[in-house]
Amino acid sequence: MKTDKWTLGVLLCLLLCTGGCIKGQLKSNNVSQNRYPRSTNDQNAEKKCGYTFLVPQQKITGPVCASIKGSDAQKDQVTRMDLENLKDVLSKQKRDIETLQVVVDVDGNIVNEVKLLRKESRNMNSRVTQLYMQLLHEIIRKRDNLLELSHLEVKILNVTAEMLKMATRYRELEVKYAAMTDLVNNQSVIISTLEEQCLRIFSRKDTHGSPPLVKVVPQHIPNSQSYTPGLLGGNEIQRDPGYPRDRESRGPPPPPVSSSTRSPFRIPPVTIVNDGPFRDCKQAKESGHASSGIYLIKPDNSKGPMQVWCENSLDPGGWAVIQKRTDGSINFFRNWENYKKGFGNIDGEYWLGLENIYMLTNQDNYKLLIELEDWSNKKVYAEYSSIRLEPENEFYKLRLGTYQGNAGDSMVWHNGKQFTTLDRDRDSYTGNCAHFHKGGWWYNACAHSNLNGVWYRGGHYRSKHQDGIYWAEYRGGSYSLKSVQMMIRPID
Repeated sequence: MKTDKWTLGVLLCLLLCTGGCIKGQLKSNNVSQNRYPRSTNDQNAEKKCGYTFLVPQQKITGPVCASIKGSDAQKDQVTRMDLENLKDVLSKQKRDIETLQVVVDVDGNIVNEVKLLRKESRNMNSRVTQLYMQLLHEIIRKRDNLLELSHLEVKILNVTAEMLKMATRYRELEVKYAAMTDLVNNQSVIISTLEEQCLRIFSRKDTHGSPPLVKVVPQHIPNSQSYTPGLLGGNEIQRDPGYPRDRESRGPPPPPVSSSTRSPFRIPPVTIVNDGPFRDCKQAKESGHASSGIYLIKPDNSKGPMQVWCENSLDPGGWAVIQKRTDGSINFFRNWENYKKGFGNIDGEYWLGLENIYMLTNQDNYKLLIELEDWSNKKVYAEYSSIRLEPENEFYKLRLGTYQGNAGDSMVWHNGKQFTTLDRDRDSYTGNCAHFHKGGWWYNACAHSNLNGVWYRGGHYRSKHQDGIYWAEYRGGSYSLKSVQMMIRPID
């Protein structure tokens, strides 16, 4: 494009110069026609003398002859033929210029199209580059996926090998477990034989054998009844509807484990209140002590204060815990003197003592709350409108009021009964119920509830006698509960 513009400029300059030269020649010819030639010896004219000749006027009668010397002056004049030639040249140049203009216009369109094509070419190059990069990333990603797939295949092979090893180990353990089961069965037979011998030696003769077992699954299904709102917070959960209802539908119960576990009710750190002593836990709460912990309590007519765990997390608070089972860390198969004075750890498993419970329940009107938790972490409760114990000369006979709750009433069987231990048999059965149920309780003949029995892990337990921590109306006599709390509080 630049070359075409430069060529057009040169042609225009040539035309202008040619026209200027022609006009200069025409003017010079006209001037030369009007001017007379000067003598070349003008500088020496002043030095020479001039002569003037007077020629008389002659009358021309014949032809005038042109001087031949004057033709040299006419050589430089422009003729009409020259003008015609010049016009032809100019018209031809004009036509060339127009032709060049058309060529320039066409070349300009071509240049614009070339520019557009170059721009499109650059865009296409950019798009091709982008597609190439995408293709490259896709190739790299597929290669990485192939590597990951190969790694996973290696892992699967390793896990498969481990599974085969574990399967072999599991079969070996099954063989050992079968051998251990046979050993446990043999030991159970030996233990039963020894228990019968001990019973014949250390207790009175029993012609009826073991006491009757309570139903494995209770007929009473707990239903929701009215109770104080917020008493158990968000832990009020009804019976598990999926609970198996036939003895045959249950799997074999786990063997009892005597090792202790952490108490679910223990909340570290333990609060110990040194103020007091207070009349009961309700008075301690009304005095401004709103946290659960160990308090000094001195009932009316008592000889001295005692330590009691006051539970204030249950609405409305002020509950005195008289019994707690949480982890099996304390042995509850004890004699009369232990159950009278109390035993265990105040911030863990403990029994407050029959004499202390008697002092508390006889200074005012108290109600009883029993909280039960199974191994599915479900909690139910049984509440009695009143509780009172008779003195020791009546063997701390139990007096209970009306029941409400969702656990079922398994204490009505024991209401009005005296307390029985291994060395003080006050139950209605011909044998000693404390011996069969491995604890002290207000036995009848023998128990629909046994909250001071043996703490078994896992719920269902295996024992010749129903000696676990059970509540017959909830989970039956062959299910040992995970945790139990018995609490009393003055009636508002």
